[in-house]
Amino acid sequence: MDVRIFDTKEAMGQVAATDGAKSIAEALADRGRANVIIATGASQFEMLAALVAAEVDWSRVTFFHLDEYVGLPITHPASFRKYLKERFVDRLPTPPAAFHYVNGEGDCEAECDRLGELIAGCTIDVAFVGIGENGHLAFNDPPADFEATEPYLVVDLDDACRRQQFGEGWFESFEAVPRRAITMSIPQILKTRKIICTVPDQRKAAAAERAIEGPVTPDVPASAMQRHGNTTLYLDKAAASRLK
Repeated sequence: MDVRIFDTKEAMGQVAATDGAKSIAEALADRGRANVIIATGASQFEMLAALVAAEVDWSRVTFFHLDEYVGLPITHPASFRKYLKERFVDRLPTPPAAFHYVNGEGDCEAECDRLGELIAGCTIDVAFVGIGENGHLAFNDPPADFEATEPYLVVDLDDACRRQQFGEGWFESFEAVPRRAITMSIPQILKTRKIICTVPDQRKAAAAERAIEGPVTPDVPASAMQRHGNTTLYLDKAAASRLK
């Protein structure tokens, strides 16, 4: 993995977005279209703000949503669909070719099947992801399934993950954080040509250290990116503070 460290979250997000936009542009030049995985959460704020302003023909880009809570309506402040629509899709100068949101409000197994059929056979050019305080990648909490065969899974969220979501202010209480989610599987994420992982803040420092410098293990799901040949991690100084 390539690791890049920046003085500020804003600089981190700008460079990550610029690099991602370059990979998208290369795919458009090569195939005439591009497929992108996109994430949510506080770690993506600066990157998404910069990506919206990138010079990309979004009308030829198809997006796949990374994960979503089970049972949470799109009107809820913590809904990832709401987050992406308001912070990204609605701010693009032109609509994307398609945006495949994860809907956790209905039959979740059927939704996994639907999304799996959509992504099957697609060349994914770029995945924009982050790392959780517990080392999760998407909503694959430890111990993660590194051998999953399905592109999307219904998973149980561990308490550390749920505490993070409450701590970031998305929910009014810990008890209000959903216990289950739909997530893209780790094997599916690793099929991506280029992974761009943004990791800001001191509270992510221990997870970043384990993911980057520790062994590859399901107990640190993000460590799976060590097995990917084209991953770049973008950290601010606080998140990188424990790296050797």
